[in-house]
Amino acid sequence: MNDVFKINNIHAVKGKKKFSPPQILAIGYISVILVGTLLLSLSIATVNGKGLSFIDALFTATSATCVTGLIVVDTGSVFSVFGQIVILLLIQIGGLGFMTFATFFAILLGKKINLQDRMLLQEAYNQSSLEGIVKLAKYIFLAAFLIEAIGVIILTIRWSFDFDVSKAFYYALFHTVSAFNNAGFDLFGNSLMRFQSDIVINLTVMVLIVLGGIGFSVISEIYSKRGRKIGLHSWIVVRTTGLLIAIGAILFFLLEFNNPDTLGNLGYQGKILSSLFQSVTPRTAGFNTVNISALQDTTIFLMIVSMFIGASPGSTGGGIKTTTFVAIMLSVFSTFRNKGQVTVRGRSIPGEVIRKAVAIVALSVMWVVLVTGLLTITEDADLTTLLFESVSAFGTVGLSLGITSGLTFFGKILIILTMFIGRVGLLTIAFSIGKGNHSDNQVKYPESKIMVG
Repeated sequence: MNDVFKINNIHAVKGKKKFSPPQILAIGYISVILVGTLLLSLSIATVNGKGLSFIDALFTATSATCVTGLIVVDTGSVFSVFGQIVILLLIQIGGLGFMTFATFFAILLGKKINLQDRMLLQEAYNQSSLEGIVKLAKYIFLAAFLIEAIGVIILTIRWSFDFDVSKAFYYALFHTVSAFNNAGFDLFGNSLMRFQSDIVINLTVMVLIVLGGIGFSVISEIYSKRGRKIGLHSWIVVRTTGLLIAIGAILFFLLEFNNPDTLGNLGYQGKILSSLFQSVTPRTAGFNTVNISALQDTTIFLMIVSMFIGASPGSTGGGIKTTTFVAIMLSVFSTFRNKGQVTVRGRSIPGEVIRKAVAIVALSVMWVVLVTGLLTITEDADLTTLLFESVSAFGTVGLSLGITSGLTFFGKILIILTMFIGRVGLLTIAFSIGKGNHSDNQVKYPESKIMVG
């Protein structure tokens, strides 16, 4: 468990209890969402000058802040430039985290980053130590700016062949920020389907998605080591990410090869490019270059699994995270081999990490099952479609089988809660509601075995 949860309560100078780091993070995201909702409700936020209804504005603001990409109205045709910029800012703040922005500007203004701020950063980045946390925050801000700048330049050059330079730059900026932050919002109305065979756009967006999804600490370590041996966490993230993308692309290629509504009418280059893109994007990004609604049932199931696993810790993505998935699988293999320790690469994984991984997966499954079950009551759609929508929201992916805009009021509320929980994290929510205390002096009770399996 993070050090932050080993600290009972932080008290103010006058003896009043302060909010815990998980509570502050949850409140921070809620505040950003509410401000975004207010701005998107304004008449200047929409093309028709009427603004959005409260529930649609709340849904859009939550989807943008939680970098999900599920939409109830088309971003490109319904929102004005003002509304689109609001969405863009929400994506950027939600992707990098409001604490990253607060820390960076505090440093620029010469303000000192106190202990509580460092603890907030530690919780936001899912780090195990406070050491170097402020340096990491600065690195995240600067690295994101640099990566996004490169993405904007490449896409501006490419789209300048289709649009005038100013429009090409605007499209490049919007879609670069959306891709890097794994948001999936687009201005074309059909995601990137019109650029299905465009190598430059596909590769650029895929690289942005992967860089945004592997975690900033991993990027920092790979850059600092420059070819030298990286730590276990980064090694697991890189290996797992590459393996999941490769397996996903191969299976997508085989399953959809003859489907006339997806890959069937494409040449081999288009099939390979589309398969690779559709393998990358369920890792919480939300863009698509084929009609998701036309996929085979088996392909849809595989995408649900991919969306549930999601990106990596400390990234712009959601899901249970790659390292959680690996920890569970390693624990299963160790049980099969009757090993007392969970080991990988000559190192043992602490039991505390395994227990946390089990808790994350168990809570995630329960929440997805609960939301899907409730949606079967409120929505008129088949179970697969509703499960896909629930997992997409929880994994902050943004892919849909076409029911988002037709959700009932209660359906929208359920998806809003799921997007929020998926972005902030179930354990963070749990600790923000509960005490989140940990004591090394807990009473030790006698053990008693029960039969399982």
